Amino acid sequence: MLKETYTVVRDLPRVREIIAVLVRHGLGNLVQRLGLNKGVERAGDLLHLPGNHEVEALEPAVRVRRALEELGPTFIKFGQVLATRSDLFPPEWIAEFARLQNNVPSTPFAELLPELTDILGCDPHAIFVDLDPQPIGSASIAQVHRARLQDGSEVILKMRRPGIVPKIEADLRILRQIAVLMEFEFADARRYQPAKIADEFAKSLRRELNLSSEARNMERFSRNFAGHDGIVIPKIHWEYTSERLNVQTYVGGFAGNELEAAAAAGLDCRVLAARGADAVLKMVLIDGYFHADPHPGNVKYLEGNQIAFLDFGMVGRLPHPRRDQIVDLLAALAQRDEHGIRDVLLEWAGDVVVDEEKLAADIADFMFNYENLPLKDISFGTMLNEVTQISREHELSLPPDLTLLFKALVTLEGLGRQLDPDFQMVPHLTPFVKQVLIARYSPDSLLKKGKGSLLDALQLVSGLPRDIGKLIRQARRGQLRVDLDLKRLDHFGAQINRSANRLTMGIVTAALIVGSSIVLTIKGGPTLFGMHVLGLLGFLLATFNAVWLVMAIWVSGKRE
Repeated sequence: MLKETYTVVRDLPRVREIIAVLVRHGLGNLVQRLGLNKGVERAGDLLHLPGNHEVEALEPAVRVRRALEELGPTFIKFGQVLATRSDLFPPEWIAEFARLQNNVPSTPFAELLPELTDILGCDPHAIFVDLDPQPIGSASIAQVHRARLQDGSEVILKMRRPGIVPKIEADLRILRQIAVLMEFEFADARRYQPAKIADEFAKSLRRELNLSSEARNMERFSRNFAGHDGIVIPKIHWEYTSERLNVQTYVGGFAGNELEAAAAAGLDCRVLAARGADAVLKMVLIDGYFHADPHPGNVKYLEGNQIAFLDFGMVGRLPHPRRDQIVDLLAALAQRDEHGIRDVLLEWAGDVVVDEEKLAADIADFMFNYENLPLKDISFGTMLNEVTQISREHELSLPPDLTLLFKALVTLEGLGRQLDPDFQMVPHLTPFVKQVLIARYSPDSLLKKGKGSLLDALQLVSGLPRDIGKLIRQARRGQLRVDLDLKRLDHFGAQINRSANRLTMGIVTAALIVGSSIVLTIKGGPTLFGMHVLGLLGFLLATFNAVWLVMAIWVSGKRE
């Protein structure tokens, strides 16, 4: 408790800033609903300022997107992650989140130089020749400069911005608290586990902050593509690389959006599209470790129709069980098998209650739209987006690791069609799906799975007498306990308490009215305006109680 209080006090200036931004963009109701204004001075005054009618006229999605942009890098990146969650948000929200960009001005090299000297432990110019003070790239977390080593090798220095970590850590703590409050206050949001989404985002962003982690990602991809001449991964110079600095080989060529220049230089765009698709599908289905953001800015085209992948700060991981589910879904989509799609979605649903008949009907309608449609007219990305829309309509939240995968596949198809207007994902997908299915049902794989299942069963059976004995001993000692985790039980108790108080006040008011009426019929005693004083006093108290009760109910209803 003391630690939480210290955290709140430490982040209070940033909380005030976040409240001001949200209110300025017409999101004051959200601030009140989440209780962010409580305990923050001047927050109440902010909430009661006259509204900006121009802002209030905007759609909620636009206001949220503008607020995230103003709140800075952490919230911009969080919005970019939400842009992948088409299972949670309708299309207009996804479109707004997709507009979020890190338009961050570069830091002057004079301010970076002391930090770079501290990282290397010596003057950077003693290691790097022609260190260019003008950045070739500038993002919220890092800035990139070109240089040459003493042997003439061209490299780039990707350097973390000084002082960025404390700011991002503060934002992550606040974002986590907002997510917890959303689970507490909004019943509809609870099933989507906002706190879990915030935790996954924090884990991903902290990995991105560690530039040596990105370097390790690059080395793993290099091993996975060893022997693939068409794919290039920049080499890491580990002697200079650390948590704050990533030094890697400079890759020339043409950027992913310089298609005309690449074609003019003799590169075959059709070959590039095919190689890019095969590379990403290998990452996903074979390696289980994929580049999560293969957009044109992270791709370069080289001589000999080679493709270089850049910026491995955001990667996705797929364990074997998840890979099997993905293969089943992709195979069902490729074969237009509605039963296969339904089975995978139900497996992802877990314990969530689903109307299976309606789900099957919606999937059947979805597949009917693609019946007898030529392969060249099918957009695989559109199919994936429609599947996630069906999931959202049935309140099925996709596992977080799948959202990155779907985004990567949709981005990949878009990139492929930029290179080749006739590009089709399904023909590239089918051989990989077949390869995985053949490997899954090979004798060696079945034998390995059977052996693992047998060992699990034997372990369960061998431990059963011990577990039963422990259960019986606890029952004899009166130590047998059943823990129930009932969410919002404290809130429910408070509601019961308020209801009981109001009921008691109502009974007292009714008793005063009845008693006062009886007293007024008694002759004698002190009178006022021709009425018995005690009876008159009783009616006044009853009136006061009734007014208080009505006001309390009205205020409570307005607050809720």
